Parts: sequence; structure tokens; C-alpha cells
Amino acid sequence: MSARPRILLTRRWPDIVEQRLAASYDVTVNEDDRPMEAVALAQAMRDHDALCPTVTDRVTRDVLLTEDRRVRIVANYGAGYDHIDLPAAREAGLAVTNTPDVLTEATADIAMTLMLMAMRRAGEGERELRAGNWSGWRPTHMIGHSLDGKLLGLVGFGRIARAVAQRAQAFGMRIAYHSRHPAADMPADAYFADLGALAQQADVLSLHAPGGAETRHMVDAALLGRMPTHAVLVNTGRGSLVDEAALAQALAARRIAAAGLDVYEGEPQVHPTLIALPNVVLLPHLGSATIEARTAMGMKVADNLDRFFAGEPLLDPVA
Repeated sequence: MSARPRILLTRRWPDIVEQRLAASYDVTVNEDDRPMEAVALAQAMRDHDALCPTVTDRVTRDVLLTEDRRVRIVANYGAGYDHIDLPAAREAGLAVTNTPDVLTEATADIAMTLMLMAMRRAGEGERELRAGNWSGWRPTHMIGHSLDGKLLGLVGFGRIARAVAQRAQAFGMRIAYHSRHPAADMPADAYFADLGALAQQADVLSLHAPGGAETRHMVDAALLGRMPTHAVLVNTGRGSLVDEAALAQALAARRIAAAGLDVYEGEPQVHPTLIALPNVVLLPHLGSATIEARTAMGMKVADNLDRFFAGEPLLDPVA
């Protein structure tokens, strides 16, 4: 009997997924549960048949083109893959997969959570109460804004953005969006080919674009300057979409009212000014953090691995 394929999980995964993988593979788990350094990833490329990274792992060209590499597939735990150098993976002849579809609902829920918390100043309110500074109810205390009737501007109009739109409409919001092409099933006047024009009209601007060089800092000082002063920015997409220094300045100067962030440029580091500001809600990358979504993500990886090592077509190939 041939030896079972060796796979490396760069982080701890839900127990049920680890158990499934252990039934078919020789599994190594990064018990430290912290991002692995490039040297460790390169060594993993030599020692394993499959590398299973997460969004926090920088799978660079140097890692992928490691000499004497044994890895044949990079099975990513997550839908986004801008942390993986795909051209280098193709050059190396490596298969790359991701986990689309299964985290849509969970991430849309977090976008709505951030939207509500920022609009209703819930983060400020909780901090005031926990600090013992709440003096009781009063008519003008910590007044926020309703979602009803507000224009939600969605940047990107993929699965998650559509799920957010569905939820937002239940709160009475109007929907507009910016993407490369208009959607056939949306009203023509909901589409904004120009992101700046959408930012100028939206009460809430919610980011759902992919990461990468083309979209890096798409929300910069200039775009923030076009947003209404009462507007809220929400980011559950990629940290690289936002120039955090520019956002911190805009929030501190009240050029926009508030922001709700779940992802950051230099995770787990967050711009220090953002940490100190009262008008920003900061979550520690909880977009897919439900047991249902995280388990489904792991099962997707397992399905792709099973197919790869059986010589069958991959379910979710990106390279």
C-alpha cells in the first residue's frame, strides 16, 4: 500500500474537518496557530504533498518555487486568494483551489452587523456603558441614523454583495452598486460605472471587491472626500481596499461619520489612530466566523484534495 499523501494545515481548523482529513491523509497541523514564516512555509513545500494555507499566509513566489519542492497542490482555506502568487503557482505547475460560496451568508451577516453598529453608534454606546460613564437615558443621547430609506452603495456585486443587498432591503434601504459590468437582473439606474459618483451619493458604502494590485487603496483620501459627511464606510472585503491612514484622518476630522471594519491592511496590526477613534467599529476578521461556514470551508478543501489525489477534476480551481 502506498503512503498516504502528507498535507499541512497552516492553522487549526474545526475538529470535525481535521478528523475527516486525518482519516485519509497524513496531516500536520500548525499547533501554534499563528501565521507561518516564509522559511517554515518553504520547508513545508519540501516535506508535504499539499499545502493548505489561509488568508493570513503570504504564499509568495519564493515559497512556491522552493527548490526540491514536494507540494503539488495549494488548497486554500478561504474564498480569497490574493495572498497566493498565482503566476508563480502556474509556473511551478501547482494546482490551486479555494472555497467559494460557503461563506457568503456569514460574511453578509457581518456586513449588516457593522452597518447597524456604525449607524446606531452601538460600539460607542457599549464602551461608554462598560466604562461606567452612562448617566441614564436622555432624548439627545448618542443619536444615530436609521437604515430605512438610506442608499446602500455596494462596491463589487458578487455573491456576498448580493446577499447584503437582500438583507439591507429588508431594512428598507435602497440599493446601488459599482462593478465592472451592469447586472442584467438589476434596474439600470442602480448601476454606477464610476465609483466616485456612487461614493458621492451613498449613505453607506460597503466594500466587496477582490483584493490585488488593481483594487489596492481604491478607497483613498480623494474618494473619502467625495462621500457625504453623514456617510458610513463598511469593509468586509479585503483590508488592502482601504488606505487606512487616509480613513483614520477622515474619521478623526469627521469628514465622514463612521466606519465599520472587519479586515485590515496589515492584519493583525491595525492603524493606531483607528484604535483610538470612537466613531469606528473594529472586528477581528469575523466575516466567516460561524461554525457552519468554517466547517463548510474545510469540507470544501477536503473535497478538492480528495479529487486531486484521485486524479479527478477539481471542484474549485483557481490555477
